[in-house]
Amino acid sequence: MVAALPITGSATTPNEIASNAAAIAKGIPALIPAVNESLRIRRTLGASRGKAIDEPHYDGSSVSRYTSATDDDRREMLDAIGVGSIDELFEDIPKTLRLGRPLDLPDGKPETEVHDRLSALASRNAHAEAETSFLGAGMYDHYVPAIVDAITSRSEFLTPYTPYQPEISQGGLQAMFEFQTAMSELTGLPVSNAALYEGPSAAASAAYLAIGATGRRKLVASRGVHPHSRESLVTYGAGYGSELVEVPLAAGQTDAAALAEAIDDETAAVFLQQPNFLGSVEDIEALGASAKERGALVVVACDPIALSILKPPGQCGADIAVGEGQPLGNRLDYGGPSFGFFCATEEHIRRMPGRIAGETTDVDGRRGFVLTLQTREQHIRREKATHNICTAQALNALAGMVHLAWLGKRGFVELGELLVRRTAYARERLADVDGVDLLHDAPVVREFAVTVDAPVADLLDRCAEQGIGAGYPLARDYPEHENGLLVAITERRSRQDIDRLADVLAAAVADLRGSRVAEGVA
Repeated sequence: MVAALPITGSATTPNEIASNAAAIAKGIPALIPAVNESLRIRRTLGASRGKAIDEPHYDGSSVSRYTSATDDDRREMLDAIGVGSIDELFEDIPKTLRLGRPLDLPDGKPETEVHDRLSALASRNAHAEAETSFLGAGMYDHYVPAIVDAITSRSEFLTPYTPYQPEISQGGLQAMFEFQTAMSELTGLPVSNAALYEGPSAAASAAYLAIGATGRRKLVASRGVHPHSRESLVTYGAGYGSELVEVPLAAGQTDAAALAEAIDDETAAVFLQQPNFLGSVEDIEALGASAKERGALVVVACDPIALSILKPPGQCGADIAVGEGQPLGNRLDYGGPSFGFFCATEEHIRRMPGRIAGETTDVDGRRGFVLTLQTREQHIRREKATHNICTAQALNALAGMVHLAWLGKRGFVELGELLVRRTAYARERLADVDGVDLLHDAPVVREFAVTVDAPVADLLDRCAEQGIGAGYPLARDYPEHENGLLVAITERRSRQDIDRLADVLAAAVADLRGSRVAEGVA
């Protein structure tokens, strides 16, 4: 048993502080037996696996293994490798590429001053807690319940590596299994992996699967698929040797006739999005029929929140469903990290990227979990690997699963219904603003596009001055919509927030139009 250290938070005088410090120092040697016992157990476990583990020697006077190397330590290491100085280690690097002088860094500062400086820098950033955000385009300002942080901050989930040893990783493996179950239920597809990096790279992984499954190289994507996903398809395609054909939109939705014309017998996969980037709900079943006729796979990138009320892609004939998981339990965090999800039909299970956790029973008949499939390059031959995903996104995926569990099946549907109602209200309010028109009148769930009779950049600046992030400028990715604005609604946006957005937009558009008239620009 380790002796309790007499640490208190009530010391207020120098004598009390000194007394506490002395007590802490006196208590440190009591930790040594526990450390040695831990090392003994670790050494025993290592020996049982045929591996010798050297035991560091700790005593009351030595430093820990985490203390920086001393000059004597460095000298000993240099002597061991037969090198006279650290500089000799860099002799093969051309002098023109070496700095040749110490780094020009200012002197160090006290921690309190560093904290104040960093806080001041951070305050210059706009964030969703400081302004009312209607930004979307794949990343959304959803409420993250406290239970998400309470679970994901536990060290058992926060710090572990890949669960290579299932006997000591049951918690992490079960979290993966539950996540897979949730994603499978959402998408209507029988198989899910344990998450990927994010949505766009998940779409690119679907392309790799489709190329391997069909032996074809052509990819067809609706222009309604997220621009980042289409960019990823092009980037990855350089390695796959594939080509990407984009199909235009008509009245805010994928042009069905153009899609059917673009698909041929060399098409490996057709990529659709539900809802699409402009917020429109697509007829996935009808669009996918053209792909099925030619033997191509149907890949649907979907918003997980929208799946609370929309027909799941698996029931619409999709072979693969991918998506960005950020709306589930993950904050905006300046664009990441988040997680991607990947679900498919059973015939593609061995080509799926990443890891799949499975349920089993142990020798005593108790329920347990293991990594069933691991198609990483570290587990199989590199050329046979389908992905390099490892530990990083498991924590983000856990946050998504906890969020879904917190909502429950009924709560998840209620969230979707709430967003539909508020989005319909926002769409009507903004359409009533003079100088603002709907870009399309297709059905939407929680995001819609408008056009404004004013320079969008100036309009967004005016709104930002009023503490509102009014939306995403479509011209960044769709030059044909120079005055387009994409507006997203989440449960954090109240009717009062929407009314204020409409009022601020109305004033900004009127002012900018007036300025334009004054300058003689019709």
